[in-house]
Amino acid sequence: MRKERFSDVDGGSRTGSPLRRVLIGAILLAILTAIAGLLAFLTRQESTAAAKGSASAAPSPASSSPQAPSDGGESVTPPSTSDPITFAKAATKALWTYDTRSSSQEKHLADLKRWMTDEKKYADWKSITGQVPSAVLWARMRDNHQHASAIVGEGHFPQAFKSALAADPGAITDAYIYAVTVTGKQSIAWKGSGAGAEARSTTLAVQCRPHQHCALAGVLPSVAP
Repeated sequence: MRKERFSDVDGGSRTGSPLRRVLIGAILLAILTAIAGLLAFLTRQESTAAAKGSASAAPSPASSSPQAPSDGGESVTPPSTSDPITFAKAATKALWTYDTRSSSQEKHLADLKRWMTDEKKYADWKSITGQVPSAVLWARMRDNHQHASAIVGEGHFPQAFKSALAADPGAITDAYIYAVTVTGKQSIAWKGSGAGAEARSTTLAVQCRPHQHCALAGVLPSVAP
């Protein structure tokens, strides 16, 4: 039996999204050279004014760890943390994990919605929904009992983001959005078979305001090293 693979998990181009406008205002100010995909993503948007002042780029450690999903398809719980890397790793696991046998597409989206920032100005929900199969494809995958689990490896700030932040630490103090690249493996299984573990990577935009728990702002269309 062939699996119904949803291949667009790393997202596509999102023209005019709020996330792009935020990232160019908060991150791009001091980037002179950057990864081609990330630079193309950022430079297509209109510049926003950079916030004044300075801010520390080292958030406090995580205060709790995410809960792993059960075999029954329970969603990963967003961790209560102010560390963007810890949060991004947990969010990546949630994005790469699904179970069509026990969850509808609507419920899966609702579970992911819990990870999003409640600041509509900065939330790029379309970049998240682009990670999820359509309702029609989900139904086909459910007929085939398809489900996926994920093992998350390491997470880090992309070099372009670190360079920009080092050049102008105050640039992030408007939105407090961090770019985080996460690597790991996803295993997909379906009725009577499976694909084994496949290496994956993604770059997320994570909002971590001071004295608040982190939240997901969106998924960048290209992976930034």
